Amino acid sequence: MKNVIVGQSGGPTAVINGSLYGVVRETLAHPEEIGHVYGMIHGIEGFLQDSIMDLGEELSGEELELMKVTPAAYLGSCRYKLPEDLLSEVYPRVFEKLEALEVGYFLYIGGNDSMDTVSKLSRYAARTRSDIRFIGVPKTIDNDLVGTDHTPGYGSAAKYVAGTVREIVLDSSVYFQKSVTIVELMGRHAGWVTAASVLARKYEGDNPVLVYLPEADFDLEEFARDIESAFEKNACIIVCVSEGIHDASGRFICEYGDEAQTDNFGHKMLTGCGKILENFVRRRFGVKVRSVELNVSQRCSGVLISAADLEEASMAGREGVKAALAGETGVMVAFRRAESAPYHIEYITVDVNAVCNQEKSFPAEWITGAGNDISREFVEYARPLIAGEVTRPVEDGVAVYLYRGESRENTKSPEAIGTVGKTKTENR
Repeated sequence: MKNVIVGQSGGPTAVINGSLYGVVRETLAHPEEIGHVYGMIHGIEGFLQDSIMDLGEELSGEELELMKVTPAAYLGSCRYKLPEDLLSEVYPRVFEKLEALEVGYFLYIGGNDSMDTVSKLSRYAARTRSDIRFIGVPKTIDNDLVGTDHTPGYGSAAKYVAGTVREIVLDSSVYFQKSVTIVELMGRHAGWVTAASVLARKYEGDNPVLVYLPEADFDLEEFARDIESAFEKNACIIVCVSEGIHDASGRFICEYGDEAQTDNFGHKMLTGCGKILENFVRRRFGVKVRSVELNVSQRCSGVLISAADLEEASMAGREGVKAALAGETGVMVAFRRAESAPYHIEYITVDVNAVCNQEKSFPAEWITGAGNDISREFVEYARPLIAGEVTRPVEDGVAVYLYRGESRENTKSPEAIGTVGKTKTENR
């Protein structure tokens, strides 16, 4: 009998714990084949420091159900990238630890970099003839993983964006005078999240009237002309932009100001394009203008979780366990849309090596209006992903979530399995 180990990696989503829930529930449904289901605290980085927990033993059924509707990564996350060289001393360390825990099935919930981890570990296992099976479970609000119709996390982010932008439209339209509100949304290279803003429209020509994605070059003078044209029909204009919009030379619009900086990996910190456009509109048109950056709320809002998204996230976790038990390794669970009306998907697996280190852009044919609008085809694609509401426990008017304490006593090494107390259920 072998054990399962599961980790979460990369940026959290509102339903990443739904996938974790699916992994745990499916594992517990196979007591004759699987012993324990261990969780890596802070992904592979934490695992290398012997930071794990026994999810099957430490969480009650009630806590598991609560975890399912809790946003963010319950196990904690990381952005640790395994060495490219499979001869690195890191790999024997990982496999020694897995063997010490008698792990036969390794599942990793995450996006592109997480699939890279699954790829490298599965290739090392093949090289060393290890029988441990490695499965990727997709997750990202960016919806930019190739090989799958969409990713868990995107539907809830899209639902949040649609609902929030609709509220901004209502708030911005209460006054008589001309005004421009610029909403900056997540999306470094892929505009899927920003595109979801058009789901806020109630009729053709409704706000947001202008939408700009990274897949189309952005020009300030063309933007000014778009604003002028929009003012001919509307006194109140809502503009939605991706944080990664750039000009024809590839320079990010956020770099037009002094605020642009780089992170520890040398990546541009893409924030501030909304403020730059706000200042541009104010100088050019002299109207009331404000910019709004939705920031992390796009990925951490548990109040607007899509029921469809949560169910698919849970099923992705379950299908990952099933794939491992069926002997698959080096694959990612993926969604194939069988029908759009009525909406129906099938769960399949794809070669993780064909997924990692690639990026699915927003389709060029869905960008219309000379690069400032989104087509009806996208709306039909996205509507099923935001469907349904999720009920959750509430106490004193505030949602109740499940979370781990940050103290070391809530984690343990392989030598200390069984010594850690229960995780607490509290308001956050």
